[in-house]
Amino acid sequence: MIKRRTILGAGAMLATAAATAPRAQAQQLGVGGPQPLGERTDTPGEVYPPGTLAPRGRFGRYERLPTLELESRQNFLRSFRRYVNLSLSRSAAERANEVLRENDLPTDKPIPEAQAIELLMDEPLMQMASRAWLSAQEQTWGGLKQHYEGEMDRYLAEMEAVEDYGPVLELNPDLDIPDYARHEIHIMPGGYIGNPIAGYMYHYGTNGFYMGRNDNDEVQIRAAQRLPVPADGKVLRILDLGTSVGQFAMALKDRFPNAEVWGLDVSGPLVRYGHLLASERGIDVNFVQRLAEDTKFPDNHFDLVTSYILHHEVDPEATRKIFEEAYRITRPGGVFYPVDFPQVDAQERTAHRMYRYYMDHRWNCEPWTPLWQRCNPQQLLRQAGFSLNTEGPVVLPGYDVLNATKPV
Repeated sequence: MIKRRTILGAGAMLATAAATAPRAQAQQLGVGGPQPLGERTDTPGEVYPPGTLAPRGRFGRYERLPTLELESRQNFLRSFRRYVNLSLSRSAAERANEVLRENDLPTDKPIPEAQAIELLMDEPLMQMASRAWLSAQEQTWGGLKQHYEGEMDRYLAEMEAVEDYGPVLELNPDLDIPDYARHEIHIMPGGYIGNPIAGYMYHYGTNGFYMGRNDNDEVQIRAAQRLPVPADGKVLRILDLGTSVGQFAMALKDRFPNAEVWGLDVSGPLVRYGHLLASERGIDVNFVQRLAEDTKFPDNHFDLVTSYILHHEVDPEATRKIFEEAYRITRPGGVFYPVDFPQVDAQERTAHRMYRYYMDHRWNCEPWTPLWQRCNPQQLLRQAGFSLNTEGPVVLPGYDVLNATKPV
């Protein structure tokens, strides 16, 4: 019998029916939506997989950070981030308009991006807002890195304890990692690939990006509920591309409990941690380490294929290949819906927004975001063969509507 930690090609990649091992009576946390914050779920009688850790308990889906000191630090930093992203940024935007008026430039029409950056780069308020935002990012990662790398053996053992527990976990250590993934995305130490405890870092670090609005995967759960389904209503197989630690994949399993759900990512550390999360929560999601542009799944296999904020993290050529692969594995009548940042319309390109995009690209290790914003995914989806509806539904408010269907 093949161990859950398999090498791609060993025969486990399509073992969808035989992949479920006997499981303990794990509490199905979050099915139907998260528990209210403050309601403890680590009550007597609940059974979690042997070897997993929850030293300070859970609130709904959310497993509290291991120490009060670390939790307090992260809570402060996300509150500070909220202040920077809302209040301070609003003041910076007002100052940007003042600068435009001082230079006899319009505030209601776009100006060249290079000109906007040059005008605002040395403005003290712009510099303060940028430095405060970047410092919050650096401090967030620094605190997590200190704890999780300091206790690395403990957390590696926790993931090891559940490798044969639940559905498929396929790791592919010999995978040829594309260049686009070999950097420290979001300046996360070690990136998604080079740090064996990247899953813990990613989960709690990106949780802070939501500034308190996503402790129990509320954003992914709402997005999963809004996702369109094929016209015939058949949803038996689902694939989430670039799944990271599986938050969207698990939300999809909540909505479609009878479907076979797969989460795929290039990062072994992320899918390994995602498998741990799903095992703790009692949610049957299969995790595989593969390329989104070469999934190894059969033609016409999935009723629903998704991705959640993936494409601004890959280069445009990879996006084109991923769209083509999504078309191949989606069955006729099936739906592919990639959720990602909106394309920047010319009327929305304010000087302040262009300056912030530049700072994010330059200092937050987001090399592909500007190219994603200009690559015309609508055209790429149609070239891949999909019929595209850009009117709705809106899966994630404020993000692009890319509701693609494979023609019957």
